Amino acid sequence: MPLTTDSTPGATKRLVILISGSGTNMLNLAEHCQSGSINAEVVAVISNKADAAGLQKAKNMGITTASLSHRDFASREAYDAELKKLVDSYQPDLVVLAGFMRILTADFVNHFAGRLMNIHPSLLPKYKGIHTHQRALDNGDTEHGVSVHFVTEELDGGPVILQARIPIFEGDEITDLEDRIHEQEYRIYPLVIRWFCADRLVLTDEGVLLDGVVMDAQGYAAD
Repeated sequence: MPLTTDSTPGATKRLVILISGSGTNMLNLAEHCQSGSINAEVVAVISNKADAAGLQKAKNMGITTASLSHRDFASREAYDAELKKLVDSYQPDLVVLAGFMRILTADFVNHFAGRLMNIHPSLLPKYKGIHTHQRALDNGDTEHGVSVHFVTEELDGGPVILQARIPIFEGDEITDLEDRIHEQEYRIYPLVIRWFCADRLVLTDEGVLLDGVVMDAQGYAAD
């Protein structure tokens, strides 16, 4: 399956991006949308932290922002129910997790099934969860990577759409891996969202389809 950046004309999609921190992936995606590289508009950036630096970056780009603190709710379920209402109020075609540091409930995930994406810093299914760079170093891995996937109830277990691999060299530290991973994140996340917004990518009972073809379990793995 060729890795292509072609897109087809269609209705402009509405994106809601969820963040918790600096919003670097959010900013990259918003720039692609505003330049026309992705046929979409970021209609809202939402954070669970009112002081998340990414909110101001979004405001500087003229994007609507909102914050909803999980600390104001007695349970994860109560928070996600309110978050679901907030996200729905923007009528998104796609909800993008970009450094949103919350484990989402099944109710939230299932409500947005097939239109909820995440980017995870490992070659899934390897190293689900946190501290992926340290785990790769501790295990003496010679390669590492990043995965874009649809979100399901299983933590970091949804169908993979696209992966990018990076080498691990002797003497590397976490910051070295972070830099290489970020470079790949800024490439593959916009590409996947471009596919989705061009109506080329869809999640079905068969799996992930790109241009009508079922992708492999680990999606498209790009060097």
